[in-house]
Amino acid sequence: MTAQFADFNRQAAADGVITDEEILTLRQSGWADGHILREEAEAIFALQHALSAPTETWSDFFVEALRTYVLNGSEPRGYASEEEAEWLIRMVAADGKVCSLTEFELLVQVIEMGSNVPERLKAFVLETLEREVLTGTGPTRCGGELSDTHVSEAEARMLRRVVFGLASDRPGAVSQREAEMLFRLKDATLESANHPDFKRIFVQGVGIYLLAFANESAHVSRDRRLELESFVADTKPQIGRFIGQMAKSAPNAFGVVFGKKQPAPSHGDKVAQAAEFTPYEQDWLDAQMADNGQIDAYDAALLEFIAEETGEA
Repeated sequence: MTAQFADFNRQAAADGVITDEEILTLRQSGWADGHILREEAEAIFALQHALSAPTETWSDFFVEALRTYVLNGSEPRGYASEEEAEWLIRMVAADGKVCSLTEFELLVQVIEMGSNVPERLKAFVLETLEREVLTGTGPTRCGGELSDTHVSEAEARMLRRVVFGLASDRPGAVSQREAEMLFRLKDATLESANHPDFKRIFVQGVGIYLLAFANESAHVSRDRRLELESFVADTKPQIGRFIGQMAKSAPNAFGVVFGKKQPAPSHGDKVAQAAEFTPYEQDWLDAQMADNGQIDAYDAALLEFIAEETGEA
């Protein structure tokens, strides 16, 4: 941390105010090389808690800087390590709750823009999202308001950003955990004036969980990404020699070791198989719809979607 960064941070914390010019100076002095250090990230969090009335400029800086630290603070870029994930959870939940809508936006962007994050952070963000949709109030960083009486347009937008985020449970699809969260939110707000987007997200999200093909290799773990990058960087010259030596010493080695390659199911076959509505999925859906003792308008729209997708309409 530069002396100038530390001085500005101390002064702003003492005043409870930071100007746009001071934010620009913080960006230039603490972020000149595109990297945020742990001590700088913690200083930014401390300043967030000290400011009496954070400005829009500050909130944008806070989210961008902390997202950069969590996702790009260590190699490979775009991944949060276990340590970085635990640090973020600890900082956000220091007083037992998400301290601000700015911190909530940070969590959303980490899932929305990250390549992958640890399971603990995924669960924390989903728990926070559900709680904020049901109880949060105030303006969001992406526009609109959080409401504790209904699912607002802004809350529906945040649900979509997290459930379909790159670092969500199932990129390009929806997990059972996410689908069950959508059911709980629906049941809790059934009699409320929810924004129409929430109904669309509920039907699409649960429908995709039940019927869509999910590529199990869509997520590459952080450790596996490190292995691949290390392999490409360090062993590329040796792999050719290794294969050549193997071929000379044991001409039939490839057949013995790898065996005859079996034809893999095509992508179309996998998609078709995933689109089948299985007895397990029927039991799961029945249990979810039974929780509120009725087939409500959301359930009816979901059943219509499933019937159309499976050709039973």
